[in-house]
Amino acid sequence: MLTTDEPLSHLGPSLLLLLQLQLLLAPASAFFPNIWSLLAAPGSITHQDLTEEAALNVTLQLFLEQPPPGRPPLRLEDFLGRTLLADNLFAAYFGPGSPSRRFRAALGEVSRANAAQDFLPTSRNDPDLHFDAERLGQGRARLVGALGETVVAARALDHSLARQRLGAALHALQDFYSHSNWVELGEQQPHPHLLWPRQGLRNLAQVDDPTCSDCDEWSCPGNLLGFTLLTSGYFGTHPSKPPGKCSHGGHFDQSSSQPPRGGINKDSTCPGFSPHHMLHLQAANLALLASIQAFSLLRSRLGDRGFSRLLDITPASSLSFVLDTTGSMGEEINAAKIQARHIVEQRRGGPMEPTHYVLVPFHDPGFGPVFTTSDPDSFWQQLNEIHALGGGDEPEMCLSALELALQHTPPLSDIFVFTDASPKDAFLTNRVESLTQERRCRVTFLLTEDPSRVQGRPRREVLSPLRFEPYEAVALASGGEVIFTQDQYIQDVAAIVGDSVADLVTLPLEPPVVVPERPLVFSVDGLLQRVTVRIHGEVSSFWIRNPAGVSQGQEEGEGPLGHTRRFGQFWMVRMNDPLQTGTWEIQVTAKGTPRVRVQAQTSLDFLFHFGIPMEDGPHPGLYPLTQPVAGLQTQLLVEVTGLGSRGNPGDPLPHFSHVVLRGVPHGAELGRVPLEPMGPRERGLLAASLPPTLLSTAGPFSLELIGQDGVGQGLHRVAPQPCAVVPVLLELSGPPGFLAPGTEAPLSLRIASFSGPQDLDLRTSVNPSFALTSNLSRVRLEQNESAWGCLWLKVPDTAASDSVVMVTVTAMDREASTVPPTHTFLRLLVRGPTPQDQLPAPVHSTDPVLTTTSPAFHLSTLVTPGRAGGGLVGNPWWGTVGAVLLLLGLASW
Repeated sequence: MLTTDEPLSHLGPSLLLLLQLQLLLAPASAFFPNIWSLLAAPGSITHQDLTEEAALNVTLQLFLEQPPPGRPPLRLEDFLGRTLLADNLFAAYFGPGSPSRRFRAALGEVSRANAAQDFLPTSRNDPDLHFDAERLGQGRARLVGALGETVVAARALDHSLARQRLGAALHALQDFYSHSNWVELGEQQPHPHLLWPRQGLRNLAQVDDPTCSDCDEWSCPGNLLGFTLLTSGYFGTHPSKPPGKCSHGGHFDQSSSQPPRGGINKDSTCPGFSPHHMLHLQAANLALLASIQAFSLLRSRLGDRGFSRLLDITPASSLSFVLDTTGSMGEEINAAKIQARHIVEQRRGGPMEPTHYVLVPFHDPGFGPVFTTSDPDSFWQQLNEIHALGGGDEPEMCLSALELALQHTPPLSDIFVFTDASPKDAFLTNRVESLTQERRCRVTFLLTEDPSRVQGRPRREVLSPLRFEPYEAVALASGGEVIFTQDQYIQDVAAIVGDSVADLVTLPLEPPVVVPERPLVFSVDGLLQRVTVRIHGEVSSFWIRNPAGVSQGQEEGEGPLGHTRRFGQFWMVRMNDPLQTGTWEIQVTAKGTPRVRVQAQTSLDFLFHFGIPMEDGPHPGLYPLTQPVAGLQTQLLVEVTGLGSRGNPGDPLPHFSHVVLRGVPHGAELGRVPLEPMGPRERGLLAASLPPTLLSTAGPFSLELIGQDGVGQGLHRVAPQPCAVVPVLLELSGPPGFLAPGTEAPLSLRIASFSGPQDLDLRTSVNPSFALTSNLSRVRLEQNESAWGCLWLKVPDTAASDSVVMVTVTAMDREASTVPPTHTFLRLLVRGPTPQDQLPAPVHSTDPVLTTTSPAFHLSTLVTPGRAGGGLVGNPWWGTVGAVLLLLGLASW
């Protein structure tokens, strides 16, 4: 728990300087949830604006106080009066072209977790989480508790969960300044005691103190009675508004029609939503300063290194290995050690040094345990202790180990699997595929086994030549690849590990797979460097041709276009910089279907997520989805990174005009949709509306952005992993906070269909193997129908504190075996009580409080016909859609 009796000054003069600096930095565009909300209230400042602006301020402060090694220190005056942008901060600190993609993705996780507090059924109607209904003491306890949970999760290296709790805390903190009368009392600084729980909140209005007069207009500037007590407005009907009390106010607040009418919220600039709209900017400014305080307090608790990991303030990626440790794997393990040592030694102390290391061994019948650390020496020591011992027969528990690695690897990471055996646990294939997409992690399998070879490793059974297909499926779903090689080449082929950690992007090929006598085409623009072509298969010949017609064949060594190396059936061509821009071609002649991949280094990339527009309700905004759902009108939100990386500083900014959806793996174009800018162009936020007809069929697809650079040359970028249209919407949510050993936690499950009848079997699993029971194992749904069920997770007394629990629910179509199953994942953290982290018991009001209108914890199963869709705008069901499920993938972008 974040506890201190010290005033704000204990954070030091540097923070106070930063608070003064912020007054000169206008926000990029409390409060409505996210940038989508500006369609309803233009000119408003959103929770997303406040969260990201505060994080950028504290990141700048960290950069000012910790000069970059080998580079000149940053100067405060260079940032005065400028809008803070992540790309500019990273370029100034780490060097030009340093990618801010992971940092911006982490900020996106926090911002969407913040906004989701207005949408999730377990939080949207809870006054304690929004400082509503004069529950100010209870709200402060929940706020401080969420910040304490952020610290615990971050120290347990579960940064995705930490960002979720941080988003919830910031939402409550920011709401205080919009929902209470702190601004109306004339205060010009953040409340001095909100973040310090040992200091009591004083001068609180009591239940019998009248606070508001009647106001029959949308705008109510003078409806607060003349007093100096702290109050907040009531919203809706739970709890009911006592006589004489203020309402939240706005179109959708039922309490505002009861005397005294009107309200006091300052959420937006629109009087129809916010009766005190005239004070919106003042409330936003105080909420921004308070958010900076919260980030700074977390930095002081976690230290600079821990705080940087929390927000991924680094251009570097993680290093994650899954290693087969059976007796035949000596060469492969040595190759992994060599690559790890090379990466650690080459990047130590620099900006590209990995920030997180994961190692999972496996054999048969066991796998694990997982080893995670941020210390390269500890990782190397653990890796060096692994040796190829015993076993040696096939198959092995590879996918179980990979699933464990995915649960502990940060989003947007590469995972490398070294093995020479097929999977014994192929039944996990679909689940692991979904988990790679939820975590946005790319998986590459390095296999020292020829699938057609009949001799070699001993086997307990006759194995199919298709036994490696689960690896192919996982690689395809994650945007990775399967590379077959031999022991004598594994050390050379494993060099792709270092390339991937360098954060290369994959360039789209047309067609995406090799077609006999037809060249593969890819585009090179002026923002690409270090282009590498990899060809894998039984190749007899190939050539590469640049736009000027210059060609290079498969001969090893230096050629007119680059340097070629061959390792058995694996070819690697590193193209010479600078590359000629335009259309390049690759022609491959081979037996079977060779694989071709083109990668390059660039800072111009993009993040993305999906969402449902909620335009009719008290908090209009974009409700986030992990994957699009068949039959739903869906918005695609794109965030372009590296816009500052244009060829010449005076050139116009690059821009993308369209997004193309292509089927995977064959590349057929499914649709082309225009991208519309959202907000200032330098922020790189774009949106596209994906109609239900485009998402009518469940299956994978890729996203490609089409545009132009500042001088009119074409730009083409593809998302690193395919997306998938899922047939049904699965939502899984749990209790707020953490699990305690020796308790039973209720979980809520919702299933909804929008595209037609569904007859589904439901399966559950828990890792580690805690007892889990469910009252729902099968459900039949018609179109626009939803069902609720309950699960109970029993946490044993022996559960380790700070351990992560992953609950998985799978929905499988009973009739259509070709329809892929839908999975949802819920991450929970077990936390044992410790004296220094215990929170003060909240003081509860005697008024009844309804924290959710959903039947989430009813003992019976509920099927609700006709309420799963029926139009997104104006449908109250969408106000209850939500669960932690939809936040888990928000890491993705």
